[in-house]
Amino acid sequence: MPSKTADVPLKRKRSKGVEKPKKRARSESGSDEEDNAQAEILLLENGILESKKNYNNITRLLDLSRQKKDGESSLIATVALCRVFLRLLAQGTMTKKADQSEKETIVIQWLKDRLVDYEGILLDALAEEDTESTALTLAMRVLKAEGQYRDNKDEYSFPEPFLKDIVHAIIFNGSEDLRQEFCEKHLGEYCDVRYYAFKAMNDVFGADESSQSTRESLFNNAFEILSFFEYVPDTMEEMGEFYLEKPPKKHPVTVLSQQKRLGQVAWLAALRLGPNRDQRKQVLQIMTRSIAPWFTQPEFLADFLTDSYDAGGSISILALSGVFYLIQHRNLDYPSFYQKLYSLLDNDILHSKHRSRFLRLMDTFLQSTHLPAVLVSSFIKRLARLALNAPPAAIVAVIPWMYNTFKAHPSCTFMMHRVPRTKEEKALIENEGFNDPFDASEPDPMKTNAIDSCVWEIVQLQYHFHPNVATLARILSEQFTKQSYNSEDFLDHSYGSLLDAELSKQVRKPPVVEFMIPKRIFLPQDPASGVEDNLLTKIWGFGIGSGPSKQLKPIAWADTKDSMTCEWTGVFLCRCYRPAGQNQAVPPGIAIGRHNEWRLEHRYWDRETIAREQLPTYLELCEHVRHGHMHCGRGPYRNQLGNTSSCAQSDVQPPP
Repeated sequence: MPSKTADVPLKRKRSKGVEKPKKRARSESGSDEEDNAQAEILLLENGILESKKNYNNITRLLDLSRQKKDGESSLIATVALCRVFLRLLAQGTMTKKADQSEKETIVIQWLKDRLVDYEGILLDALAEEDTESTALTLAMRVLKAEGQYRDNKDEYSFPEPFLKDIVHAIIFNGSEDLRQEFCEKHLGEYCDVRYYAFKAMNDVFGADESSQSTRESLFNNAFEILSFFEYVPDTMEEMGEFYLEKPPKKHPVTVLSQQKRLGQVAWLAALRLGPNRDQRKQVLQIMTRSIAPWFTQPEFLADFLTDSYDAGGSISILALSGVFYLIQHRNLDYPSFYQKLYSLLDNDILHSKHRSRFLRLMDTFLQSTHLPAVLVSSFIKRLARLALNAPPAAIVAVIPWMYNTFKAHPSCTFMMHRVPRTKEEKALIENEGFNDPFDASEPDPMKTNAIDSCVWEIVQLQYHFHPNVATLARILSEQFTKQSYNSEDFLDHSYGSLLDAELSKQVRKPPVVEFMIPKRIFLPQDPASGVEDNLLTKIWGFGIGSGPSKQLKPIAWADTKDSMTCEWTGVFLCRCYRPAGQNQAVPPGIAIGRHNEWRLEHRYWDRETIAREQLPTYLELCEHVRHGHMHCGRGPYRNQLGNTSSCAQSDVQPPP
């Protein structure tokens, strides 16, 4: 059994070590030295267990376990010491008795001091990545032995100081893997370990006086441990087993309310660390599921939740469920709750990733039939207005919500079929248009006049570009024969899900599409092809048209430094280049630019004007292209037919 226990850490160490293969590959003498070290450790261990005269071997093993240079031998010595102290505790050697002599009492105290030294070595090993898992296992074995073989067996006592040191080392110096292992193997399995671990966390955080950055890091570690429990147990049987023996009498560790009370204490201690904005979001996301059920007095969360609810933005949306939890279970009096809820309906709410969470809560808050119709109509109208600029996935969720709300509040259905009833109203609308009485800037939902308005936005959504949205919006124009829609069927839609739904549809009748790919879109078709020019080309004139402008040469726009562009468009702002050192006369209609270039005086010229005034006779810069686009300068030149050549700067000259 001892050799079997020692093999596990050896394999773990060898798999992660970096320098061990070098030592093994050096020579056979290195292997012999390691074998000798292991043999020495086993001899020291056996000597301790054989006779009290060899207790000084414990000091030698402690020295070997502190040597970090030879990590393998140090780990073997640490495991050997664990076996030694477990055997001594089980034998009662470290337990004080009434008839012991003074010399035996001194020996027992010396052994306890060495046990404390060994526990310190284990706590240091928890901070090392290579030994953390083994150290945690050894530490919890020692803790269990201390609790089982205590001095007074009549009273229940848990080794709290050592567990507190373990929790401190895990939170302050442990890695993420170590915290996960501690939660899975101990905190989530044993109710007594959880009870005293929560108590230890309160003491650890209460005595911490580190900087703000360190406190944020500590909060992340504490949150990782405390949020391990997704759901809080409701009965003591669900709390788990006992790591130590179950207390013979009624003890706080066996009472569910006391377990929850210490869970509440641990969470409050973590929240006092001052989480930042992102950490606050993490807390609010699991508030009603994993945090609030621990609290025997949930009103302690009132300040945290109300501050978060008043913060605005996504934090307010996340805090909404926690505030409602306190209102529902603890009768929290939150003034102007619906006014604050209405303020969350801003332009970003339907674009937020928390949209589904918010709409679920909205469905809960507004289903009460005791709410006034004036209040409910403001929420309906506000969401209808926001749906005009919302993505299709959000509109798909809003419309069924509106249907259910109209069914729950029939007094609001006037908003769907409001028509002018008098001739004066009809004449006013025909002459001046419809003036929506809804005041979108009013923060109080009781004063928006939404009940006097109508949901004309739904009519606009019935002509939405997305066919699913348009079809779904028409349900509000039909008879309300359906009792209600299941909101969960619509809340989790996204662009991806809508696209997948369209692609997976079975098309009964193939739609009519244009199957001929046009050769040209922005340019005229070749006369020989027999294809008529499209309407865009005829109106805008991207290419050579008909009439007198057909004889025009390309009109050029010349850059002042290293390039020129010649292009056909319907309207031109023409510039032409004048080389330095030439003093030609400036043609009519041309001005000198600040870079010594010829320029049309910031005027836009259409084709007829250019043809009528014969501007091409002195704006022609290049003869290579008959129509299309051309670029002359230091780069490549490509004409309409796809031929590529170069047009040097010297090829482009102004007219004489």
